[in-house]
Amino acid sequence: MNKPVILGGSPAAATHDSHDLGAYVRRFADTALVVQPRMGMSDPEEMAAGLRAVAGARARTVATLTIDAYTRVGDEAGARAALARQGRLNGYPITVHGPELTAALAAAAGDRPVQVRHGSASPGAIFRTLVGAGLSASEGGPVSYCLPYGRTPLAESVAHWRDATRQLADECAALGRRAHLESFGGCLLGQLCPPSLLIAVSLLECLFFVQHGIRSVSLSYAQQTHPVQDLEALAALRRLADTYLPEHVDRHLVLYTYMGVFPATRAGAELLTDRSAELAARAGVERLIVKTPAEAHRLPTVSENVRSLRRASEAAARARTAHDLPWAHQTDYGGVLAEATAMIEAVLELSDDIGSALLLAFRRGLLDVPFCLHRDNRAATRSAIDADGRLVWADQGALPLPHRARTAERRVTAARLLTMLRHTAEQYDAWGAAGSGPQGAALPGPQNALPTAS
Repeated sequence: MNKPVILGGSPAAATHDSHDLGAYVRRFADTALVVQPRMGMSDPEEMAAGLRAVAGARARTVATLTIDAYTRVGDEAGARAALARQGRLNGYPITVHGPELTAALAAAAGDRPVQVRHGSASPGAIFRTLVGAGLSASEGGPVSYCLPYGRTPLAESVAHWRDATRQLADECAALGRRAHLESFGGCLLGQLCPPSLLIAVSLLECLFFVQHGIRSVSLSYAQQTHPVQDLEALAALRRLADTYLPEHVDRHLVLYTYMGVFPATRAGAELLTDRSAELAARAGVERLIVKTPAEAHRLPTVSENVRSLRRASEAAARARTAHDLPWAHQTDYGGVLAEATAMIEAVLELSDDIGSALLLAFRRGLLDVPFCLHRDNRAATRSAIDADGRLVWADQGALPLPHRARTAERRVTAARLLTMLRHTAEQYDAWGAAGSGPQGAALPGPQNALPTAS
């Protein structure tokens, strides 16, 4: 299965600091949005071709190795068996292919950094392999790769991430590299999570990384249901990063194109993707994780990923000069900042050790993810999409929110939940069907938000 990788035609010779994700993104922060796909193939030659295509796209790009489902849960034997049985997996099995092959494959990205994205609550083996392959960038977190997606007890995830983070920082430093970790905290459940909790968890996970030796981080946020609310959240997230992270820690913001149910039509999907790029530009976000129109139906091809990267880069460039969205710093982001700060301060008061504080916070309901069924999540909170299209709290549970936190009607029925889950996809499909293209589509917002079922 470890076939030789064809590396001819690499788009550029690599330079030493080009593989430092934080430095690379920082270099282009004032001139271009850095765009990145979610791409992973189990065949090494296909994966190398994908990396080469991303590096050669007409955009400022970061390349991605997305890890398969078996490797995410530490089942290397399962990955080997599935490869032998069906010939391919839903991602790149990094521990199966090993560091030597992965290094040869990653060279296809030329001068572009390669980030390993995985989804594991126990990332130690993945981190060891990526460091051995000459890479230094990954993502996830003790909360964000545990509660929404798996059954691993939160205490185990925190312990695994503590050890793996230290390992990543130390091993990269010993080799003269700077490790970079991106918190996945801004994507809890992908959708229907009010922005204040997303940015609070993203900030707390980055503090966790820093406490265990990481000196370059990115703070994430996923596009939600209302663009101005998203701008407010991103402005607040940057303020929180500057307030809580030590000055010597390199940092940038990364936005995800909508992570929930995706529009089923090409027009709707392209419009939503354009809006995420425009949002990134108006918020001054440095990096964007891009999706494709194929998301609602199947895994995208390499060429579809490259087209979406190019399209997002062009949409962001246009939005930097003129757009009907305000700049993030022009929004009134005091409300979301106050909510997130209250949660962060409540957690930090529990313990000087961030991991211990996170465990206590979830035990007491000071952090609580709506609609998340993990046994270490209280599940006492509920969220809703209000009449303006904003995500708000329907039930705050024990969250330490300010009295002025925006709320909605408490009752969230099963029918209303299903309506909210489909809200964004149906909204953009409707705009796409009406002929609203990326040049001048009706802006999602209070004036044209779809009604929310009660």
